[in-house]
Amino acid sequence: QACATGARTLATACHEVRSGLSNSALILTTDRTSNGPHVYYPAPAGPGGTGAHEDVVMDNFSHDPYAKNAMIDTAENVAAKYQIGTEEQHDLVLRRHEQYQDALANDQAFQKRYMSLPFDVPDNRFRKSVTTLTGDEGVFAVTAEGLSKLRPVKEGGSIPFGGQTHPADGNVGLLVTTAEEASERATDPTIRVRVLGFGQSRTEKGFMPQAPVEAARRALDAADLRIDDMDAVKSHNPFAVNDIVFSRETGFDLNAMNNFGCSLIWGHPQGPTGLRCIIELIEELALRGGGRGLFQGCAAGDSAMSVILEVGNR
Repeated sequence: QACATGARTLATACHEVRSGLSNSALILTTDRTSNGPHVYYPAPAGPGGTGAHEDVVMDNFSHDPYAKNAMIDTAENVAAKYQIGTEEQHDLVLRRHEQYQDALANDQAFQKRYMSLPFDVPDNRFRKSVTTLTGDEGVFAVTAEGLSKLRPVKEGGSIPFGGQTHPADGNVGLLVTTAEEASERATDPTIRVRVLGFGQSRTEKGFMPQAPVEAARRALDAADLRIDDMDAVKSHNPFAVNDIVFSRETGFDLNAMNNFGCSLIWGHPQGPTGLRCIIELIEELALRGGGRGLFQGCAAGDSAMSVILEVGNR
């Protein structure tokens, strides 16, 4: 389900365990959007024997089959509706980049809570290492001076190159299980992580960045909680306008969201994006000594999903 895949797979795994169908459910998400496939559909009976073709990633980014617009158009629509200018977006990008630096501090101490770093990437026969990953790749350096030189991508618009994420690749795994088995498998059995609720929503055609607001409200209702009960908020934010709209509509402090980074900065690997955000949310709450957190993120031109979870002591 595009960028909502992480939240959707978590919901599916939770239902699997909660219903008793499974004792444990392992979620694995992987995606490559930096160099997605070019697909050819043979049609020997077609004109000249030529077939149809598509670039799976770029064609969907540039032309939503339903709303008939590009993803950047959805951001422009929302920016115009909420009167969000380029400078306001640049200010937020600087803040998000600053927060990401906290994840890199002390030899990437935060990221090493959930990443195996450095990681030797094996060849396809798992016989030797072909390269070594030391952290996120493709992250752009961000400065106020550099952002000030950027102009909106579309004529008459407000969304600059620096105000949106970039295609990336990723792999994320997460295990959902019972409380008893979690205590046996956990690296720290004193910490308990519970999912409290989910929410999903669709908004009007071509207004994707505002969709997470309603999804978050539905998740909060499902958990019988309010936004003021949240100790941390994490978002999948392909555009800076996502966070600005969410803060305006919910009242949650814009500068307090997305501590330690977000997909606006580290990239957009589609399927794994939401799960990484959720894992970072869990780790942030664990560092705080516990609390409740909300994840929300948009997807596929006009939809969104949200997750409420709690980290505490057993």
